[in-house]
Amino acid sequence: MFKTVLTLFRGTVAVAEEELQDRTALVILDQQMRDAAAAVERSKRALALAIAQDQQEGRRLEATLARIADLEVRATAALDGGREDLAREAAQAIAGLEAERDATRTARALFATEIARLKRHVSGAEARIAELDRGRRIARASEAVRNLRRGGIEAARPYECTLPEAEATLRRLRERQIEAQAADEALMELDAATGPITTAEKLAEQGFGPRIKTTADDVLARLKAGRSAPAN
Repeated sequence: MFKTVLTLFRGTVAVAEEELQDRTALVILDQQMRDAAAAVERSKRALALAIAQDQQEGRRLEATLARIADLEVRATAALDGGREDLAREAAQAIAGLEAERDATRTARALFATEIARLKRHVSGAEARIAELDRGRRIARASEAVRNLRRGGIEAARPYECTLPEAEATLRRLRERQIEAQAADEALMELDAATGPITTAEKLAEQGFGPRIKTTADDVLARLKAGRSAPAN
């Protein structure tokens, strides 16, 4: 029994964990994408810094090469002028500048390698983020549709009971209205058949008293009498 209860508890926890993950999946995805975008921004800043430093090394190399060329010209002129001491001093300066030149070239080679790596990394990461963003929009749309469908189903349940009740109420109302109208018409007919005016008309038809309403016979008799009366 205890083992069964423990298994049930573990199953309930697993289901609850899955439901929690489903409910928070989009929130987690949004945060993960923000973290990834921030990392890409850091890589882009590192790339920009590497490019700037490489450009600085390039300017330094150009200046060094220009100084070397200038000193070589001057050292040659000193040798031509018989001033080997000055030529030697220039040669020492040139040797130091050539060491600086070689170090600068090595630094630029390292920067070139790092810049290429960072460009590949940033380009690939931006492509993956764009793909994730498209997938996220699709996931959000799917989740919204699922919520709408779920909400529509849940919202339809009360109406499934309410609509038939409303239709039945309308039928009962129409039936009562028809019954009331029929009763009113029957009452009017009854009043017309048993009222004092109807009784007086019946007596007049039997010759007891004048007619209440003029009939077609009365009108025809009056017209005939008018034709036969002598003109004055």
